[in-house]
Formats: sequence, C-alpha cells, structure tokens
Amino acid sequence: MCKATYPTPRIIMFDKIGSSELGYITIAENQRNMPFDFKRLYWTYFTPQDVVRGGHAHKDLQQVIFAVSGIITFNTEDCQGNKETFILDHPAKGLYIPNLVWRDIHFSHTAVLLCLASEYYVEEEYIRNYREFKNYSYEV
Repeated sequence: MCKATYPTPRIIMFDKIGSSELGYITIAENQRNMPFDFKRLYWTYFTPQDVVRGGHAHKDLQQVIFAVSGIITFNTEDCQGNKETFILDHPAKGLYIPNLVWRDIHFSHTAVLLCLASEYYVEEEYIRNYREFKNYSYEV
C-alpha cells in the first residue's frame, strides 16, 4: 500500500501580473512557486475534443499542467485508489500531479495544454497499462 503521506494531485493558483487593459503574465519559477525543479516543458494543441488522452501514470516524474487556452478536465486516481476530477479553465491555474497518479484527460476544442515536468522524457518511466499501475503502486 502507498505511504499515508504520499502527495496527492492539487490545484495551485499562480500569481498573475498585469491588467485587463494590457494583458497578463503568469510565471512559474524553480525553487519559488513550483513543487519541484522542472527539466522539461512541452505543450499539446489541436487535440480533438472527442479524444481522451493520458491513460498513464509516471513512476517518478511529477508535473504541473496548465490550460493556457480552452478547458482541460483531468480524472485522476492516486495509488491509494482516491479519484478526483480537476478542471483547468484559467491560465494561472496549475494542476500538480505527483508520481504514481493515473490520469485521463479531456480537452475542449481550443485547448492548449502546457506541462512543466520534473524529468526528461524516458519511455520506460511511463506506466501505460492500468492493471500494471494498480499492481505497481501497491509495491511502493
């Protein structure tokens, strides 16, 4: 079973600077407002809204994810079986996803997902089979 103090997904509100007349900027900084130092940044776009993405967990990688445009809904399950739904609908709202959290992701038509990841891409770090995730998470 997972440790009782294992981190769970949560929303982090990042400060925005600016005004409605000039626009806004939101900043993520290592060792300031991020729960980890990030090594990789990527974004997804033009995802059809009837496609479900995700369908995986990560062994060690942590992420903070933003919907810089549109609306993105995350259905998550942590290694203790706790399920939550998170809606990203503002560019200053980030979703922290620790390691060993399964996710399914739904996009609105105009959604752009921006991800800050704690590790470089390594395919072996992914758990892409739900049954393997359930078995792996209880071995931790």
